[in-house]
Amino acid sequence: MKRIIGFLALLMTISTFSFAQGKKGVVTENIEVEGVCGQCKKRIENAAYIPGVKRAEWDKQTKSLKVTYNSKKTSLEKIETSISNAGHGAGEIEANEDAYNKLPACCAYKEVDTH
Repeated sequence: MKRIIGFLALLMTISTFSFAQGKKGVVTENIEVEGVCGQCKKRIENAAYIPGVKRAEWDKQTKSLKVTYNSKKTSLEKIETSISNAGHGAGEIEANEDAYNKLPACCAYKEVDTH
């Protein structure tokens, strides 16, 4: 009986250690991302989902993208660049001008008169 209990304790320790190791490198950050509408939200979140990103959720009111990613697989700069290439300024990276010019009129956040 003692052997079984000892074995189970060892198994639980190994499982706990393995789970903790799997969490290393997972980071959650907030990025300021320019946008104005529901179409922007969908485009921004889709652009943020590059390999290594676990979750991305953009808030239209705060213009903030909460992103959870594995820092061993990607970086904040790569995520921001992907969003920029979709036409939205993200963090310190300006929107790709060609991509911005292709956005629908409702998404033209630089145009004050549009909104």
